[in-house]
Order: sequence, then C-alpha cells, then structure tokens
Amino acid sequence: MAVIDIHNHVTPRRFVEAIERDGEWHTLDADVGELHIPGFSIPAEERIAEMDAIGVDVHVLTVNTGFFRYDRPVAVARAIADECNDELSQMMRAHPDRFMGLASIPLQDVPAAIEVMEHAMVAMGFKGITIGDHVDGVTLDDPRFRPFWAAVEQLEAVVFFHQCAATVVEGRTTRYGLPNVIGNLVERAITFGTLVYGGVMDRYPDLKLCLGHAGGYTAFGIARMDKGWTAGAMENMPEFEDARTFLERAPSEYVSRFWYDSCTYTESTLRYLLDVVGSDRVVLGTDYPAPMMEPDPVRWIESMTSLSAEEKEAVLSTNPGRLLGL
Repeated sequence: MAVIDIHNHVTPRRFVEAIERDGEWHTLDADVGELHIPGFSIPAEERIAEMDAIGVDVHVLTVNTGFFRYDRPVAVARAIADECNDELSQMMRAHPDRFMGLASIPLQDVPAAIEVMEHAMVAMGFKGITIGDHVDGVTLDDPRFRPFWAAVEQLEAVVFFHQCAATVVEGRTTRYGLPNVIGNLVERAITFGTLVYGGVMDRYPDLKLCLGHAGGYTAFGIARMDKGWTAGAMENMPEFEDARTFLERAPSEYVSRFWYDSCTYTESTLRYLLDVVGSDRVVLGTDYPAPMMEPDPVRWIESMTSLSAEEKEAVLSTNPGRLLGL
C-alpha cells in the first residue's frame, strides 16, 4: 500500500513570484511564506524527488499556515484561500498519484467558509480542509460554528487542525522557541477539550478530525480531563461546574473519535500515543519541510521494535487511507 503523509506544507509559487515582483501579495509580506526555507515553495518535481528519497508515496498537501488569514477582512481572506486552493489543485491534477489536498477556508465567516469548502471538495477534488484551532480567540465549540460543523459532517470532510497564529504561550514568553515547541501542543489539547466538553463531538458524531502534532498534550493529559469532568459532579466546585453542561461521558471516551499524526520524535512517545488512542487512529505526519519535521519517517517507523508489523503498516498506509476514504 502507498505510504501517505498527511502533515506537510506548501507555500504557493504565485506568492513567491508576487513578493519578488511587488513585495506583497493580498496584503501579506514575505515573512508569511517562510521563504528562508526553500522546501516550502520548491517545484512539484523537486518535492516528489525528496518524497522518493524517504519512501513517501503521497503528500496530502496543506498550505503553509501563515496563509490562514482569519485576521483579515473576509474578502481578502477568501481571495487568499481561493488562490492557495487553486495552486494546490494544479499540483494535484499534474501529479494525481503523488498529491492529494486539504483546502484552506476563510473560517471567520461561516457562510463563506462553507461555500469555499464545498467548492474545493466538489469541484476541485480536495479531501477536506485544514484549519486553525480558533478564530481570533473564539474556540470552535462556539454556537456560531454549528452550521460549519454540520456542513463538514455532511460533506464527510477530513479536518486537519494546525495552529496558525500566536499560541497561548506567546503571552508569557517568546523566547527559546517555546511558543512553538510547547505552544503548538497546548493549542491542540485546547481544541480537543473544547470540542469534547462543548458537545461538538456528540452533536456531530461522524466528524473526521485529525489533530496535528500528535494531538499535542491530549493523550498525556486525558486522565486529568477525566478528573475535572468527575469534579463537575461535585457540589461547591465552581471551577468545574460547566464541565458537564454538554458532556455525559468521560473525555477519555472520545480520544478514539479523533485522528492523530505521528509527529512525536521518539519511539516511546509514539508507542504511548498508540496505546492511549488506538493503533487504528494514528496516521503518518512529517511536518515537511518545517524545522520540526521528521526527516526520515518511513525508516524511523520501520526501525521501531515496540511496534508490530501491522501497526507500522497501519500508521504508514492503512490508517491514512481509511481517514481519506480511499
């Protein structure tokens, strides 16, 4: 079976050309595209050569997350999303056996987000969407997003979560890379918690949600989430009084409702993730070509002694194939 990487990024070539020509693109400057890392914007043929070198057959393309512009006027954000999706679609059409895609959407406007998502999936062949963990601090359990989740479920869209703005850590410190190395993982745990405690997973039971960066601290903090949910049943515990507003079952019962990428960096961490969420819920994700990428993912996983042959095949091929409906 094909080895499928569900977590990788693309900076559109049209952005690069506009920056070189005009110094900006739809109000965005050069920093957004991380042009100091060539891998984001190399031609498709070069990307394929790098995939071949590490044994990856398919990239499920997602645009560089700097292009998620929930902070811009809707018309601008939609123009950016449309152009990004168009470029990924061109890559998919030119190399259908090597590239699939998850579209970006202007999530700050729910009707526009639904319209862009529907067009991307129905007319352009995308498998789903990639989105951030919140919209200007509003988490996605907010009632305003219910029509969006209903449309996601109806379209059977894969949703890949990846932070796209300053993480919660940045309010405390910007040093040592901690907004990334800690903050990204915190954001994903917040997403899990808000969608579960907020009733989204019960209201829309057929969602196909994948948490990037192995779900962050979700697997390692789920027992504490259960403890807080239990405290919500006690009297005189105001801190936890809304923990059961929507949630009738413990949060740990929902870990196997999500999918998680394999971006963990150590065998013991990946083994723990598989044990907590289930070996059928983890998919290969490399974070290519970011500095935090796993550089040789197939050989890394194949070398693991604590994973069975079936588990290795599941992470590399079977699970991503199931998630994508192949």
